[in-house]
Amino acid sequence: MFELYLTLVLLIVLSSTDAAPAKSGYLSCSGNISSVTDIDRVHFAMNLEYTEAEFFLKGATGKGLDAFNATLAKGGPAPIGAKKANLDPITRRIIEEFGYQEIGHLRAIADMTGGIPRPLLNLTRENFAMFMDRAVGRRSNPRFDPYANSRNFLLASYYIPYVGLTGYVGTIPYLVYFNIKQLVAGLLGVESGQDGVIRTLLYERQNETVEEYGGITVAKLTNEISNLRNELGMCGIKDEGLCVPPWLGAENRTTSNILAANPYSLSYDRTAQEILRVMYGTGDEHQPDGFWPCGGNGRIARMFLEDDVYHGNCGAYTDGN
Repeated sequence: MFELYLTLVLLIVLSSTDAAPAKSGYLSCSGNISSVTDIDRVHFAMNLEYTEAEFFLKGATGKGLDAFNATLAKGGPAPIGAKKANLDPITRRIIEEFGYQEIGHLRAIADMTGGIPRPLLNLTRENFAMFMDRAVGRRSNPRFDPYANSRNFLLASYYIPYVGLTGYVGTIPYLVYFNIKQLVAGLLGVESGQDGVIRTLLYERQNETVEEYGGITVAKLTNEISNLRNELGMCGIKDEGLCVPPWLGAENRTTSNILAANPYSLSYDRTAQEILRVMYGTGDEHQPDGFWPCGGNGRIARMFLEDDVYHGNCGAYTDGN
């Protein structure tokens, strides 16, 4: 079950150098991107906050961000593919609360920094199925649908908030100003709580089987999703599933893994480049696709994009939408 973890430890070469200019072409695992500001870093996080807000709000209520506070989108395009999910009453209430929390996060960032336009978000069933298929290594049958039931929605939710959590952990050491540090610390606290709740709900279902993948268990699928994010991030182990070998468990004493953490039980961190690689699904911060098919917005995300690449991936999603 855990072969890929061992492979990652042996094969991934970590880079300790500062990020080079965006188009230099070499892998960086450093969060020290030259010439960016605290505001640039918080604006980058808005890409994930928008993603979570739209997915949670639409999944729980059938309405997206624009129905609650259209000004927060800053003129960005409406997401594609999100819809109301078939959730049980408890899961729906939890996800609805998360959605409202994301509105608060966007308001907090916008009020302090002005914000950025919402990027184009691909929240279609097909996109989630593509990521899940890649994680498992085979095509789902029937096709994986995050909106079909509570279990699938939680598995899809497993992919997104944790990435934002690691991004905030990776951002804090590079922040300069007290008010921005205070903002990010507050955002991190709630993002961590959301991830903990999602993982707990899934842990309760750990032995349930996911028929779309031939009866793989929920626990096994979370391991595979985490393995995929580690592969795409390309900077070592930053991600762990719900059940791990003892050498990855807390103090090497447990195989349960409700909260993913390093050997000191501290949260893992990710850089902006790693997050782009994971959310694009390409393993390359210069090649948008996946959840942000036209690329992320804000100075940090855009500095990695060639204009022709940015516009080239947008046509298929924006024409007629």
